Amino acid sequence: MAASERLAKVPVHIITGFLGSGKTTLIHSLIEQKPVDETWAILVNEFGQIGIDQAMFDARDDVVVKGLPGGCLCCQLAFVLQAALVNLLARSKPDRVIIEPSGLGHPAGLLDLLRGEAFQEVVEVRDIIATLDPRRLDDARSRTHDTFRDQLDMADAVALTMLDQSTPEQLGAAHAFVAQRWPPRKWVQEAPQGELPIGLLTQSGRAEGSDISVPANHQQLATTPSLAGSFFDFPPPPGKPQRETGTSLGYTSTGLRWHPSERFDLDSLATCLGELPREARIKGVFHTDSGWKRFNRAGGTLSVESSAWRQDSRLEVILPDTSPALDIEGQLRLLTLG
Repeated sequence: MAASERLAKVPVHIITGFLGSGKTTLIHSLIEQKPVDETWAILVNEFGQIGIDQAMFDARDDVVVKGLPGGCLCCQLAFVLQAALVNLLARSKPDRVIIEPSGLGHPAGLLDLLRGEAFQEVVEVRDIIATLDPRRLDDARSRTHDTFRDQLDMADAVALTMLDQSTPEQLGAAHAFVAQRWPPRKWVQEAPQGELPIGLLTQSGRAEGSDISVPANHQQLATTPSLAGSFFDFPPPPGKPQRETGTSLGYTSTGLRWHPSERFDLDSLATCLGELPREARIKGVFHTDSGWKRFNRAGGTLSVESSAWRQDSRLEVILPDTSPALDIEGQLRLLTLG
């Protein structure tokens, strides 16, 4: 009876990690290896107000993706998450759920919610996986950031990402950094091109998760979560892009949306985004003169690939508050085609 009860619970996987550490790419890799007889639900939390991550996933019948922009799951969006998860479990009846918190999100409150009365008989939280970009350890601002450290300390396992952009010395330092965490992680896996063996997910055990509380700077966040610019909104009128900004935890997000009929010059757009400050975290999907394209930049490296998204063009840029102000909207206005 106990075994059947465990089987009845839906496995929930939390994939956490700091800004630009490759969480979405890792989830893409897992989706491509998904057992054909399983339906998955992906809940993606975003720091920015516009919401971009749902546009980073191609539509499929066996994978339901829900974006929760404009806040942190551990505090501001806890109620929204609970409602969204209840709705997903009832409507989609997924065999497995993956939750991707914001890169600035603290997983402690999320773990408390999933283990609380509302879900304790419905879901089972499996091994918490943290993604780590070895290059982040060269940045004292990231290395000493409480959320960065807590994400790794709460993780049951660690996936080392961005290997093609890391030196052997940086990779060695990342292994050593993780080895210093206590208790030891269940596994540390190098994930070239964000690829993680599916067995590490499907055969994972119950999450242990260190006893870490939500820090005061998260508990005191005063920003009211906004779902403006959600994926069910109508696009803004042509020539009048929608702009949303948000600031907390030492970072500022700028989100922009354009009507789908507006097109951008691809080469000029890639150059413009590539010239933004190296510390800028950039995600976007644009209607260009070469079709719809998805842009992703972390650690100064920009990737461009085709996208099935057609609802609107949208961009999110996250910068430390110490960076100078940028007129991103003005720069991009010059790149639209008549």
